[in-house]
This record gives sequence, structure tokens and C-alpha cells, in this order.
Amino acid sequence: MPPDRDDLRLLAISVGNTRTTFGVFEGDLLTGAGAAPNADPAALIAQLLERARSIESAETRAVVCATVNPTFSESLIEALEKELDAPVRRVEVDLPIAIVHSLGETHTTGQDRLLAALGAYEGLQQACVVIDAGTAITVDFVDGTGVFHGGVIAPGVQMMLDSLAERAAALPALTAEAPSGDGPYPKTTVDAMRAGVIAAARGLVRVMLDRYAESYGAYPVVIATGGDAERLFADDEIVESVAPHLVLRGIAASVRRALEPEDHDA
Repeated sequence: MPPDRDDLRLLAISVGNTRTTFGVFEGDLLTGAGAAPNADPAALIAQLLERARSIESAETRAVVCATVNPTFSESLIEALEKELDAPVRRVEVDLPIAIVHSLGETHTTGQDRLLAALGAYEGLQQACVVIDAGTAITVDFVDGTGVFHGGVIAPGVQMMLDSLAERAAALPALTAEAPSGDGPYPKTTVDAMRAGVIAAARGLVRVMLDRYAESYGAYPVVIATGGDAERLFADDEIVESVAPHLVLRGIAASVRRALEPEDHDA
């Protein structure tokens, strides 16, 4: 890793199941953040190369990739390294995730969950529940000292809609959107399905928040991230804020921690 954290320019990449998010950090400042679907690798690579080349003049720079989609990310990294003629660092291979956890040595928790939790705690510095709403919805708990304790995984809203259409012959295939009506009683099948999956996602958060609060002895701050976070939680009174780039911020935090001088005190 580059030796100077103050001058570092970082391209952080998070490869998800259906899309990839990315952004450039200049110190703690995130610029040029974006996202592109994995279904169009050429367009995605073009956007990543544009951002990577924007930091080529920096004295110290790095490109770091986290993934929950290893097969796709490896082909993406190979393409980037060929074009850049420089290495792309891999999270949990070249760079540890800088968060303490209580999961045990054999855990298989996804990089995105750990990094989102780290990104949230770095900003809040207090106990928090971290919702990541994407292909799946995760609801995780970080205590007041920054320890990640795990949480739950459930289908995302599009996955729920797809399952309804696949398993029930009378139900249509839909995209995840807000229902057309605002009343408490959806009047059409389409609105009933869309309202139902939104209620399921929000209900999941409420159930888990109560469970975590009971165990912890206090109600933590709730923060949401992920591609569906704005649609699901922007107007939800129990969610303090929607932060779209927590995973990228977790990558940046891990890089900064890796560059901190070691404590050589006896």
C-alpha cells in the first residue's frame, strides 16, 4: 500500500451482485461517486478507468476493490490492471477490513456488511444499526465501541417481487417502485405487491431494532445505505439518515488504518 495517508488518492470500488459502486477519495473527501450495472461490463470499466486516470498524477495513489461477487470482480480487476498497468488491491487479500467483530474465526460474513458497518461507525462514533438495502437487505448491529456483532439477511424488494411472480401464477412480474396510491389500502394487485414488499422491508428493520435494543440496553442510531435505501427509508421515521456510500467509506477507512504508524510502545 502507498506509504503516505495524507497525500493518498484512492479509487474505492465495491462490486455487488447486480451493480458496482465506486468513488475517488482525496483524504476523507469522496468525489466522483457513481454506480453502474454489472450487466454492461464495458461501460463499467470505462467509468472506472476514467476515475483511475483522474488520480494518476497523485504522488501516492491506490485502487482498492471489495466484492461479494468474486467471479465478476476477478474479470473486472484483470481488465483494469491490464489497462492501468498497475495493481488493484483486493479487500481481505491485500487489505484487511479494519473492524473488530464478535463473529468467530470461521465466519463468512460478506465484505459489504463489514465495510458498511465500519463506514457507519467511522462517521457516527456510536452504537448503530446499519441497513444495507440492495439485492438482499441486511440489518446489522455495531456497538458503542465499534464492534460488529452481526445481524440478519433477507431478500431485497426486487427479489421479493420476483419470487411472488415466479411462485404465484396470477401475480405479475414487476420492478421495484413505490405504489401509485398513498392510502392505507392498496386497491390494485400491482400496488398491493409493491406496498407489501416495502412494508416487509420496513417491518424487518423494526423487529431487529427492537431485538438489538433489548440486548444492548439502549436504542442505537439507525442508518441506511444501498441502492434501495432512499426509496425504502428516506421517509421512515426510525431511520436517522440515508448514506449511499457506506461501503466505499469503509474501504477508505481500512486504507487509512493500514497506513497508520504501528504503536511501538513497550
